[in-house]
Amino acid sequence: MSPKIWKPDQKTVKNTHIYRNMRELGFNNYKDFYHWSVDNKEAFWGKTLQNLHIPFATPPQKILDTTNGNTDAKWLPGAKLNIVDACFTHNPDAIAIYYQEENGDLQQYSYGALKLYVNRIANALYRAGLQKKDVIAIDMPMTLEAVAIYLAGIKAGMQVATIADSFTPEEIKARLDITHPKLVFTQDVQLRAGKKLDLYQKVVRAQAPKIVVIPAAGSVTIPLRHEDVLWDDFLVDNTHFESVICPADDTTTILFSSGTTGAPKAIPWTHITPLKSASDGYYHHDIHPDEVVAWPTNLGWMMGPWLVFASLINRASMALYYGAPMGKDFGAFVEKAKINMLGLVPSIVKNWIATGDMEAFDWRTIKCFSSTGEASNPQEYAYLMALAGEKPVLEYCGGTEIGGGYVCSTLVQDNIPSTFSTQALGGSFVLLDEQNRVSDKGEVFIIPPVLGLSNRLLNRDHYEVYYKNTPRFNGQKLRRHGDRFLQLENGYYKAQGRVDDAMNLGGIKVSSLQIEAVVNTLDFVKESAAVAVSPRGGGPDKLILYYVPLRDINPDNALQQIRHQIKTKLNPLFKASGAIALQKLPRTASGKVMRRKLREEAEK
Repeated sequence: MSPKIWKPDQKTVKNTHIYRNMRELGFNNYKDFYHWSVDNKEAFWGKTLQNLHIPFATPPQKILDTTNGNTDAKWLPGAKLNIVDACFTHNPDAIAIYYQEENGDLQQYSYGALKLYVNRIANALYRAGLQKKDVIAIDMPMTLEAVAIYLAGIKAGMQVATIADSFTPEEIKARLDITHPKLVFTQDVQLRAGKKLDLYQKVVRAQAPKIVVIPAAGSVTIPLRHEDVLWDDFLVDNTHFESVICPADDTTTILFSSGTTGAPKAIPWTHITPLKSASDGYYHHDIHPDEVVAWPTNLGWMMGPWLVFASLINRASMALYYGAPMGKDFGAFVEKAKINMLGLVPSIVKNWIATGDMEAFDWRTIKCFSSTGEASNPQEYAYLMALAGEKPVLEYCGGTEIGGGYVCSTLVQDNIPSTFSTQALGGSFVLLDEQNRVSDKGEVFIIPPVLGLSNRLLNRDHYEVYYKNTPRFNGQKLRRHGDRFLQLENGYYKAQGRVDDAMNLGGIKVSSLQIEAVVNTLDFVKESAAVAVSPRGGGPDKLILYYVPLRDINPDNALQQIRHQIKTKLNPLFKASGAIALQKLPRTASGKVMRRKLREEAEK
């Protein structure tokens, strides 16, 4: 069955930001515009800053400085700003956030009201004794309060460590130990499908410092530690706060991404990084003022901060649904909020197909979907397109250390489900095979400089992670990313998984070593190897565990114990699809586990 191709009509094309910029710059086709954005990066990003209406307290001396080489490029040298100010350039009466609790009514919050709320929180941070550059942490669902706290921390000149609410106490503690926050914000509980899930208690078990507790509904009924404080007692009434102006490369956010070792990488975002998120929202997702953007996510994953900046800097509204995006209540939310751009991970679509729940709603306000986090299935996405009256699904792939995407789609090109039509504007990459030769199938290496790329890590050697022993291309040192891609004959791209020991499970990047570490603590496991397997028909990767048993054990019982261990010790969203016992794991001569061989065996 051939994939369903979406072809933009002239009206759609002419309404896009890309088309308007092409015409202003004298380009007649997208390819020429893309190549100009890469060959003339200073001009492209200068134009983009104008498009996004970025307010600087001190304008940059120039757009890009490569005096120290492309791998240590300086963007916007000399600039001073607070990126939160760029989130409030819209009319104060315009809607900044639509939000809805499970089975609740649709609520809205204006830009003016959000700014006053952010100012109250920023004042409260200073009253609590915090200072510029101190770290606060947020471990809670994507709510109005979470967004306001996030913006307030940055506006106050502080660093915000964001932690996914699905994490276990062990994973939360690992992130707190890296960032050492002075204050942690969380909810008492998390409400999902009528159930109350512990959240405050998880953060307590993670040995958090002082915690500010926001009630999930009504009031907090659980007992708190003596050092912790309720949300209403923390807040102040003062609604005036002047943004703390910072050098452009000061840290705003600390996000975490798994790599090829067990500990999470701590990746700082600066006041510059959100410009990449907003740029991708402006060009590739074509977000316009007063449009409504929804992406079920969390501040602990990069798409949470991405949603905040891509929406607000583009003067749009973000739509936040407080429950799981699975049932009819979410479908009604999309309809009532009149969402224009809906982002998701493919596993959500699989659930919608199984239930048929979304077929009852009018989603014709959607002009496009966006998909990221894991490989998608063309047949499933044909179903998704039909839910909104044959609207396209824009594939989007990037990383926390990029601030956005490096390969995407657009509304000015034909859209083929589960493929990417272009490299992201303003950046470029090359595919290399195992002999480091340019190929149509191979590992992704990014060609720096690209605005948004990280230039340091808190707990790793940045050069060693991204540049050590990487090849050169046209004399240029390349940056390692770790994805595998295939370029098709028509120039489009298809994702092929990872080349390193990381994997994407349900849209969450995790190291195989993290999974193996918790599985190896089981009393029947001598050692294990985790691999992600791509289904033959496409779609999200499946987790397969190979293990060497210490004793005889029923295979079904082994799988059940492995699933329980991963759920309780790592992440309840991760599920092993299979567990296979081996007499020994295949290894290289140097002793490294040959996960690629195991992956190939599982895919047969």
